[in-house]
Amino acid sequence: MNEVFRVSIDQDLSGFTAILWQHKIPHRVLEEGDEQLLLVPYNVNADQIAQLYQLWQQGADLSGLKVQQREKPGGLQSIFKAWLTLVLIAVSVIITLMVSLGDNIEVMNWFTIVEFYVQGDKIYYPDLLTSVSGGQVWRLFTPAFMHFNLPHILFNLLWVWVVGRRIESYLGWPVLLGLFLFSALASNIAQFWVSGPMFGGMSGFVFALLGFAWLWDRLRPAQLIGMPPALMGFMMFWLVLGFTGTLEVLGLGSVANTAHLAGLIAGLVVVPAIRLIKQ
Repeated sequence: MNEVFRVSIDQDLSGFTAILWQHKIPHRVLEEGDEQLLLVPYNVNADQIAQLYQLWQQGADLSGLKVQQREKPGGLQSIFKAWLTLVLIAVSVIITLMVSLGDNIEVMNWFTIVEFYVQGDKIYYPDLLTSVSGGQVWRLFTPAFMHFNLPHILFNLLWVWVVGRRIESYLGWPVLLGLFLFSALASNIAQFWVSGPMFGGMSGFVFALLGFAWLWDRLRPAQLIGMPPALMGFMMFWLVLGFTGTLEVLGLGSVANTAHLAGLIAGLVVVPAIRLIKQ
């Protein structure tokens, strides 16, 4: 939600909020210290509400008011505004098809964090510093786009669409891009450190999205992304299941648990970083 204005805790807003409810304008009054904050959803024009408040204070007749409402997050216009989310999803689908869900080892070698070759039952690859110093910087990010089974890509891209689209729509595409680059870098390097180059997927980014949204809503209640708090609990439960090996026992395949944890931490770190930049 967007903050419209702040007033003293002693000021009576009941008359104004009654008018808003009368005209079916969703809103919320939040107490913060010795102030009251009036919040409205992102699809309600906050500037108009602020102007109406000034008119109400002056005693104007607001019986015939009309408030412009923007396209809701699920509308067609907002879908096109979430262009970066769509690009990330499209690139994931394309690269996953190119690697044939991991069956095409030759093509997969283009996108792993370092080049590798298989000899017998062993995999050989250089160290990460050698790869990066050789100019193959793209490899630090491209493992995030590879997926190795249908549930893997469906699960990840569903959350990229649901959470990534909200973050992009509400906070702008640069925030989403920065979150993707930082979380992909952190999760890919961390997973390579513990398991080598044979991994991939958007899971690290997904955990970063959820961690970011969860912390942002707690630190910025006047500008909510609006994800259910219980969702973070579910993802933490999922993270613990991965580290216990339960997911592999259930037949869900090898899980990049370190990438999940690194992505979550990256998402949490980005929130205070953005707050510092905006100060």
